[in-house]
Amino acid sequence: MRAEKKQVLITVKAYPNPSKKYGETVCCAGIDLKNFQMVRLYPIPYRDLEYDRRFKKYSIIEVDCFPSSSDNRPESYKVRAGSIKLLEHINTERTTWKKRKSIVFKLPVKSMCQVLEDAEDHNLSLGFIKPDKITFDWSKQSVSDKEQREACYAQLGFFNKDKDAIEKIPFRFYYQFYCPRVSDCPGHKLSIIDWEIGQAYRNWRSNYPDEEILLNKIKDQWLNITDITMKDAYFFVGNMNRLRKTFMVLGVFYPPK
Repeated sequence: MRAEKKQVLITVKAYPNPSKKYGETVCCAGIDLKNFQMVRLYPIPYRDLEYDRRFKKYSIIEVDCFPSSSDNRPESYKVRAGSIKLLEHINTERTTWKKRKSIVFKLPVKSMCQVLEDAEDHNLSLGFIKPDKITFDWSKQSVSDKEQREACYAQLGFFNKDKDAIEKIPFRFYYQFYCPRVSDCPGHKLSIIDWEIGQAYRNWRSNYPDEEILLNKIKDQWLNITDITMKDAYFFVGNMNRLRKTFMVLGVFYPPK
């Protein structure tokens, strides 16, 4: 299949996940700078990329990609990882929040209720939403697939002896919220799969060995970035290929007010 070259502002990087088919990959999403629509880029073997191809969130990359034959969601594209070229990174200094906003706010801002309707009616799988009355929760997560993960990494290790397995976080983290200006919104509870929250759990354990304190520190941080007194908070949301009605928070966009 002929590849299409896209320039994409990366807004989402999910926590790494191993699979027997693709190895360890990261699902990323962002904004196509040609038409200002959201796209999903997969599979990206992020930790296997050459260092000059490794991109942060809010980097603009150029990449060769094509519609997925195994995923009919219209936003989904497979990528040629070797074609990734890092063009620019837009950092979080106050002057550059303006540049981020000039791109991100070209997306339509929806309610979560509308995103679910669009998924049902039009097979859309990504959205940019405005949440209200945000709370945070967590639950213990089963690690029943530990043997399967270890088998995947053992397979990867045959080819790459230097790569350490990245652990599965033993908790799921959730945002609970309502849709503003939707009078009959039932409320929504979506798991958070952003790489940053998994990395926070791993990095902060040494400072907070008491698990309850650690979890509350994570809660404080993820509520702080959505504090409406200081931030103008939005969620990037997306669903699962196998479970089209199951949406997750892929990332938070939180420019200062």
